[in-house]
Amino acid sequence: MLIIGLTGGIGSGKTTVAKLFEKYGIPVYYSDIEAKKLMNRSKIIKRKLISKFGEEVYKDKYLNRPFLASIIFNDKDALNYVSQVVHPKVAQHFKRWINKQKAPFVIQENAILFENGSYKNMDKIITVTAPLKTKINRVINRDKTTKKQVLERMKNQLTDDEKTKKSDFVINNIDLADTKKQVEQIYLQLLK
Repeated sequence: MLIIGLTGGIGSGKTTVAKLFEKYGIPVYYSDIEAKKLMNRSKIIKRKLISKFGEEVYKDKYLNRPFLASIIFNDKDALNYVSQVVHPKVAQHFKRWINKQKAPFVIQENAILFENGSYKNMDKIITVTAPLKTKINRVINRDKTTKKQVLERMKNQLTDDEKTKKSDFVINNIDLADTKKQVEQIYLQLLK
């Protein structure tokens, strides 16, 4: 079974592309969603985050995401610490998930595939891109945030150019009908 990495900058439309692959029956592992679940479930992660950031990092037994985000998006060392605590647990969980799948290939959707080294475990990599203005507007509308906050988050990710150079496939996600065609072409190639 092939393991395909699906990545792209914030607002590029990774989730849209992932959902299109799911329509073909391809299982998709959403790393960010699973990481959030593990940050609420794992006693080891909780203990390490509380030790580093204080009790306020959890509120009513759940991760206080706005509090943690306010720290890690402004402090690279804090972001690296959280990555070192969370990503090995996500990688373990992903391996267990793969073993339960019955498909010609699976996809791991992961915004920081290159940044956290996960790309090394992939057979092929798909990067989703979109124009900067489009990405910013998508995130502002989705997260009810500001342009400044979106740009801060983008600073912690590689650029589209850096990602596409390291990718096997690139999907330019501007027009949905066109994106569907690109997904279909990649799906058929990966089946070969």
